[in-house]
Amino acid sequence: MALLMMLVLMATTSTATSIKEQQTYIVHMDKAKIASKDNSRKWYEAVMDTITDLSAQKEDSTSSPQLLYTYETTTGFAAKLSRKQLESLRQLNGFLSATPDEMLKLHTTHTPQFLGLESGKGLWNSQNLEADVIIGVVDSGIWPEHDSFKDSSMSSVPSRWKGICEEGSNFTASNCNRKLIGARAFYKGYEAAGGEINGTEEYKSARDALGHGTHTSSTAAGGLIEDANFLGLAKGSASGMRYTSRIAAYKVCWFGGCASSDILAAMDQAILDGVDVLSLSLGGPDTPYYGDNIAIGAFHAIRNGIFVSCSGGNSGPYDSTVSNTAPWITTVAASYLDRSFLATVNLGNKQTLMGSSMFTGKSMVQLPIVYGKSAGTKDAVNCDYGSLKSKLVKGKIVLCESGYLSRGEMADNVKLAGGAGMIVLNTNEEGEEQIAYAYLLPAMTLGATAGKAIKKYISSNKKATASITFNGTVYGNRAPAMAAFSSRGPSEVGPQVIKPDITAPGVNILAAWPPLNSPTFADDDKRSVPFNIVSGTSMSCPHVSGIAALIKSVRTNWSPAAIKSALMTTAYTLDNTKNPIVDVAASSSATPFAFGSGHINPEIASDPGLIYDITEVNYLNHLCSLGYTSDQITLFSGSGSNFSCPRTRIPLDDLNYPSFAVNFNGNVQNNAMTFKRTVTNVGVPGSSYTVKVQEPKDASVTVKPTVLNFKELGEELSYTVSVVGHRGKTSGGSSYSFGALVWVSGKYTVGSPIAVSWS
Repeated sequence: MALLMMLVLMATTSTATSIKEQQTYIVHMDKAKIASKDNSRKWYEAVMDTITDLSAQKEDSTSSPQLLYTYETTTGFAAKLSRKQLESLRQLNGFLSATPDEMLKLHTTHTPQFLGLESGKGLWNSQNLEADVIIGVVDSGIWPEHDSFKDSSMSSVPSRWKGICEEGSNFTASNCNRKLIGARAFYKGYEAAGGEINGTEEYKSARDALGHGTHTSSTAAGGLIEDANFLGLAKGSASGMRYTSRIAAYKVCWFGGCASSDILAAMDQAILDGVDVLSLSLGGPDTPYYGDNIAIGAFHAIRNGIFVSCSGGNSGPYDSTVSNTAPWITTVAASYLDRSFLATVNLGNKQTLMGSSMFTGKSMVQLPIVYGKSAGTKDAVNCDYGSLKSKLVKGKIVLCESGYLSRGEMADNVKLAGGAGMIVLNTNEEGEEQIAYAYLLPAMTLGATAGKAIKKYISSNKKATASITFNGTVYGNRAPAMAAFSSRGPSEVGPQVIKPDITAPGVNILAAWPPLNSPTFADDDKRSVPFNIVSGTSMSCPHVSGIAALIKSVRTNWSPAAIKSALMTTAYTLDNTKNPIVDVAASSSATPFAFGSGHINPEIASDPGLIYDITEVNYLNHLCSLGYTSDQITLFSGSGSNFSCPRTRIPLDDLNYPSFAVNFNGNVQNNAMTFKRTVTNVGVPGSSYTVKVQEPKDASVTVKPTVLNFKELGEELSYTVSVVGHRGKTSGGSSYSFGALVWVSGKYTVGSPIAVSWS
């Protein structure tokens, strides 16, 4: 699973205290003050020489600075510098900022059907699929020989493409084709932090050694494959969301993580290469935008008309854990399909409990159950290393509470001690999460409620027994539902917008997999599979990337913000039972801090009726309203830009965003906020929209005007929303309440969530 294979977040800064030690910094410069604008690398090399001389004058014996990358679209470079060298750099004319490099982490047979995509119809009609759209995937690389990346029936590579197929370890130019049109690897920042890549363990090229990038690439744009399955499960035709798109793979993630300097270099190159969509299933902690290199790179992408989607992170269900929260990024949460991999446990008292498993062997007959001290030491509750005693567990089913060990590690410990099978019990925080795992021994996962039931049975019966039945693939479950692991808002860095923006399928997703990687990465797992089933916001993000590419094919003149608006305002919040989408962590209705505007709805998003567009200047004005300095804003506006903040600061909440984040002072009674929004008619001329409001608890909402009358397509009309809070924090109750604002005209329903926070 993606949650288990995700790389550990590592700090790249040195732990040594000596100021003479070097580390990697990402440096941004003002291009307007660069002497040689035509050859920035030469100028940056001259900068390295200058700071070497300055450092020498200060008797700094550190090694000379090492230039790793130069960035063209974001204007700057990455280099290994000592602290004194950094001090010298700060004195140079044109210096804007320097941030330490950091190591970030990597955060569908049935999916198209679940999303309403049908062959030959709507977004999947032949004319739309013929349009050339290039999706750049910044990830762990790609396995180019996989059937998902074959180029049969594809036309020639578009002449506008400027990228290359970079040769390296086990990767040649011939590995690219008319489908996979570009492949590059970025590792200078990674090696600067942790030493040279071990070529015997991973490929120093765009070839994928992790599987993650192959999976995400095929989810976004993999070709149509008949009879795809995982060990006989989830059988059907597999395809990416826009399966005729070209793919450009930018490898930035390695066994130890993904260096921020490498990621920015990849984004910079992708912009120059000419991608249309950028997909990044990775991230780190939520950081102010001026210190967030993904946010900086994404801004320069949208300046060039490139749609950027990023995973929101897998740190749920805790509040304010969402990452990649810049308002120009489409931040994606993860939710369930209506497909599951059912396993049932039948207790000796005739009680039946349902869970999940991708074990493909025989079902188990009634056997004794052991748990905790009846299985070994006190640490046997979590099936920890060395905690299980063979004489107690041999030939029995072992209960293991979810803890810091992975499912695979617990299974290994049970198997090593001679256990016949295993049942993993979710924590209260994981709730009713049902991430399926491809166990090597008979095993399954139970939700928190069923876990309590089985523990109650064991505590009242010294001879407790159980059998496990593996039911395989089941369709028609209640869905969508929010995954417990999916990171939640509100964003602490940018509470002025609701994050995440939207949710998409991200649990138990089947997609392409390298043949040399086992599905579990366990040492004793020797299975080779062409497709694997993985979970994470890493899996939901490329769904959105591919769907954005579909909409870009239909709406060729739309900005990235317009596409994002269409995705958000047409998202739905009711599941297939017509009830509110459930949060499996709490078994209650999910909120916009879990799913943003709701679940993605591709076909409806292609014809949304109205859009909320946002220009580059709008975003920059928002940064002004945040109080950013001129140097910080130059990181986004670009060196040499004539942009300056308006004399009268624009209200912080007037960014033309398709949702409403209302932030009240919890110690003040009757707070009030007013928002201004402008919508553009992209539906039909001569249309009239009427507003409907679902007011959040303890707040009243007034919209003026209540009717918008459009005469023609492309016409813009504005409205205001006033929200009044009727309590302070001392009034008690939740710190949040939620509502919605919807414009309705005939077939069009243009929705926006309202999230009120008292803090």
